[in-house]
Amino acid sequence: MAIWRESEPLILASQSRVRQLLLANAGLPFEPMPAAIDERSVQRSSGLAAADEIAVRLACEKAREVSLRSPGRYVIGADQTLECDGRLLNKPAGRTDAGAHLRALSGRTHALHAGVAIMRDGRLLFENVSVARMTMRELSEDTIRVYLDAAGDGASTSVGAYQLEGLGIHLFSRIEGDHFTILGLPLLPLLAYLRSQGLLSL
Repeated sequence: MAIWRESEPLILASQSRVRQLLLANAGLPFEPMPAAIDERSVQRSSGLAAADEIAVRLACEKAREVSLRSPGRYVIGADQTLECDGRLLNKPAGRTDAGAHLRALSGRTHALHAGVAIMRDGRLLFENVSVARMTMRELSEDTIRVYLDAAGDGASTSVGAYQLEGLGIHLFSRIEGDHFTILGLPLLPLLAYLRSQGLLSL
């Protein structure tokens, strides 16, 4: 018996392979449909400064943009922000930027805020933000160089210049928080909402 009770699959407003894998592993049928928004422009125009509020706003805007061109469909939007000592970090622009991010995070605890939203026909049905706290070990210049060499382009594909599900795990001494939050999709509250609406059979 199918877990998802709707006739049409969910839409994930993201091109993130990790988020797609999380939904697939949870047995949810979905179609990836990246949102056509300028995230930095949305962030600037929102006037928001708090990392958690920005994560939710971006998740909502992604879901809204896709839902308005997908009538009747349930659309999931997600976003993640990283805050360290009051400073927000975005995805690094390349190797040099990734190295700068790692130096800024070295020996410090930072917070990952993962926002998720569900829209249907442009109407917000659900939103949630979860936080995980990550303590990076002290990184020498040699360690940073070795990591960037090994990670390659992967260091520039995620906020903070690391992917915890890959080589990024070597950079940390302590992790506090939900695994799914760290990967950028708070799956437990998302599933709880879908279940509460009778959209899941499990």
